[in-house]
Amino acid sequence: MSEVPNKLKYCDSHEWISSVDAGVTTIGITDHAQDQLGDMVFVELPEVGQAFEVKDECAVVESVKAASDIYCPVSGEVIEVNEALADSPELVNEDPYGDGWLFKIRLANEAELDNLLDADGYQAAIDA
Repeated sequence: MSEVPNKLKYCDSHEWISSVDAGVTTIGITDHAQDQLGDMVFVELPEVGQAFEVKDECAVVESVKAASDIYCPVSGEVIEVNEALADSPELVNEDPYGDGWLFKIRLANEAELDNLLDADGYQAAIDA
């Protein structure tokens, strides 16, 4: 069974988002998503300074099985990307909620977080 930490919010498209700290949040893909995709071989991250709206395609993860688009769970501006993934995409598999994070975004509208799933809601979605 996939790990679904209670402290995070989730999208039904398998992205997670951390709690907000000074208007900034961290985004990655869930343990369930990385498990379904298999071994990561490449991660294409957004550019720092890029702005996204909710559900915009913002990154791509490639595994030995497939390439998958990553959708932005909230609107805002990318302020940092996980540079370690360029050389070590397997971090997404090894630690999806820690060292395998994808990027950080400055939220345009904190109220958008209310539209995301909590841990129980996400677990129900992947169990369905």
